[in-house]
Amino acid sequence: MPFSHAVAQIDYDEDDTPDDSASPQWRRRIVIWILAAIGLGLGFLIPYSLYLNHEVGQRFGQLRWQIPTRVYARPLELAPGLAMDAGTLKTELDAAAYRQGDGVREGSYSREGGRWRISSRGFNDVDGSVPKRRVEVVLSGGRVASVRDAASRKALRGARLDPARIATLYGQKQEERRLVRIDEVPELLVTGLQAVEDRDFNHHIGIDFTGMLRAAFKTATGSRQGASTLTQQLARSGLLGIGKEQTLQRKGKEILYALLIEARYDKRTILEAYLNQVYLGQRGNQAIHGVAAGAEFWFGRDLRDLTTEQIALLVGIVRGPSWYDPRRNPERALERRNFALGEFHETGLIDDAEYQRALKAPLGVTDSPRAIAANRFPAYVDLVRRQLARDYPEDELAGAGLSVMTGMSPAAQANAEGSVARTLKSLSHRTRPELQAGVVVTDVHNGEVVAVVGAREFTEHGFNRAVEAQRPVGSLLKPFVYLLALAQPERFSLASWVDDSPVTVNLGKGKNWNPGNSDGRSHGTVRLIDALAQSYNQATVRVGMQVAPERIADLIRTLAGIEAAPNPALILGSVDQSPYAMAQLYQFLASGGEIQPLHAVRGVLDANGKALKRYDKEPAPAQEGDAIAARLITIALQQAVSSGTGRQLMSDGLGRLSPAGKTGTSNDGRDSWFAGWTGDHLAVIWVGNDQNKTTGLYGATGAMRVWSALFARLPTAPLQVGDKGLDWQWVIGSNTTDAGCAGARRFAFVAGFAPAYTPCPAPEPTLPEEGAEGEDTGGGWREWFGIGERREEPDPAKRVPEAPVDGQ
Repeated sequence: MPFSHAVAQIDYDEDDTPDDSASPQWRRRIVIWILAAIGLGLGFLIPYSLYLNHEVGQRFGQLRWQIPTRVYARPLELAPGLAMDAGTLKTELDAAAYRQGDGVREGSYSREGGRWRISSRGFNDVDGSVPKRRVEVVLSGGRVASVRDAASRKALRGARLDPARIATLYGQKQEERRLVRIDEVPELLVTGLQAVEDRDFNHHIGIDFTGMLRAAFKTATGSRQGASTLTQQLARSGLLGIGKEQTLQRKGKEILYALLIEARYDKRTILEAYLNQVYLGQRGNQAIHGVAAGAEFWFGRDLRDLTTEQIALLVGIVRGPSWYDPRRNPERALERRNFALGEFHETGLIDDAEYQRALKAPLGVTDSPRAIAANRFPAYVDLVRRQLARDYPEDELAGAGLSVMTGMSPAAQANAEGSVARTLKSLSHRTRPELQAGVVVTDVHNGEVVAVVGAREFTEHGFNRAVEAQRPVGSLLKPFVYLLALAQPERFSLASWVDDSPVTVNLGKGKNWNPGNSDGRSHGTVRLIDALAQSYNQATVRVGMQVAPERIADLIRTLAGIEAAPNPALILGSVDQSPYAMAQLYQFLASGGEIQPLHAVRGVLDANGKALKRYDKEPAPAQEGDAIAARLITIALQQAVSSGTGRQLMSDGLGRLSPAGKTGTSNDGRDSWFAGWTGDHLAVIWVGNDQNKTTGLYGATGAMRVWSALFARLPTAPLQVGDKGLDWQWVIGSNTTDAGCAGARRFAFVAGFAPAYTPCPAPEPTLPEEGAEGEDTGGGWREWFGIGERREEPDPAKRVPEAPVDGQ
């Protein structure tokens, strides 16, 4: 019997007659199988959907993105009388990504001669929100002449401009992102995105069936067309952990996610999430996410400042940031941008005139994405990290979405970097080891650090010489020896006579110390002010032994936290310190006697712009005695610049600033130092080499040249010393006298401590002026030929080895 016939017989009854119920039985079985399949499917799908729904609620609902912590410079304050020139203002505006334009649109400026019109953006600072504003600023004579409101023409006491971003601290994920609310996104970007990517966004349920059929047809005919809605794109963007592989399983998961997102959230919330999550580019290992970060990455602009054609390009490259990369593939990018403009025009978002104008416009991208550089200023940011480490562990700071507001001045930083680069290049010599430098610049009014340079190649990461280099400071410590002396007005004054003859200090155990002067000469009896201005070692040691090395050690510990052994060699600077530590020490003098802890960070804001911590507290007023002593030292160090070891600054044209400063040189010319300040800024500079080899440079020929180059360009106020607590008198010999007395000099005394008055002595033509009485009034021909700066190394047997013997 054939097999098919045998099988057919299975369905017959015993009487071999066909059973009419066979067909219904098969139908019942099919129905049962279908129901079973549905049940099994639902049994899997319902729990799986519940699981996915939980994932959506947890990941999407909380929007747990890792947001980089951003580090900002200080806001630029413009006020009448502020030292400012056109070049500096432009540097500040460029750093903050302002663009030259009409001065009306946010983030733009215009210029007509000395008149600037600036339209600032609103921002959050440590003291609260600062609204956007249009101002007119007039510069004249190196200063801000006036500040007015551009609309009302009302004179303003000042205006603050939003700061430049100087660094980004990323978390584990190298993602550049700045969250924005949908209200902060230009309307054309919101509607244009939908016109190009998902026109039916406001009506579909997360998936577009018509689009899917259209895409399937296109695929069948050999072409490709995307069918994903914005919701599906969001689901697979990485926000919800869906991979990018093209599989049915992934597509099914994407569709489920899209449906769940649409069921849980309104269209506005979904669109806002998309705008913050969309991938828009890559720089190295930094992924650029969100339209705000994309605007900075491609155009160096704030999102609010984008033009029509830039918005079209941003929308266009959503489809493929690598394929349409406008820096690498400008032709593709231009074609894609013009396609987006066409969609804008077709849907009525832009009119004919704007469409035609935008088509002719260039792409408008920056040459490089400088606006989001991770760390353009490594030495400064290193100081920021060190300060924040006291309050914020590294893993809590990076990627936390905070805003770190610092005291950096982009213009001061640029000038400091340029001064180091130019000066060290000019000092380079084939027989000289490669020179390095460390620079710290501060604001004398509040202790903010405005610039830091840690290396000759200032963009290099690693060893920060401004903070970490520990080098002998030499004569940089001398002013604090004299500070202690002048704090005893009954014993010392600037007019006091001190002995600059050879000196021997008994160190005990049969050891003596015989420090010499840098020029190898003794200068006899000299005024105290001249001993400091000319940096005479022998006179300084005598003064230092009278005030006691222990007190010097206590003073520098109190003012700057510097720990030093209280031995006699400390008088001449036998202590290793960094430029930053010396800046902290000199801040006391530059601020007029205030205890001002230096700080790079002004404050930290949370992700909502609310201040978490402030570091920019007003310093306590100087004690009266401290202020008077600081004024006296400042007067002496102004003389050091006008006629002492820093007199080259006068030849450099910096006499207009009336600066005060002190040179320093370590043994054998290994380390060159200069600390100097004006009415606004203090800068401490070290120049040397990492091998600790002789450079042949003194303080005046190395570090001071960097200082000179910096302050030749840095807008800053002249240094003016107040007279409060001082009594200026004309002096001859050891007494005060009349102003017209021949040979008399004018000195400042602590009020109430001027010496007794004596009438003007009768003129004696044969007698020399006061200098013959022991006062060194200048170097004469030695100064003309530079011999006064020549240094002869003293006999090593006559000095303590670790003690610098420098007069500069």
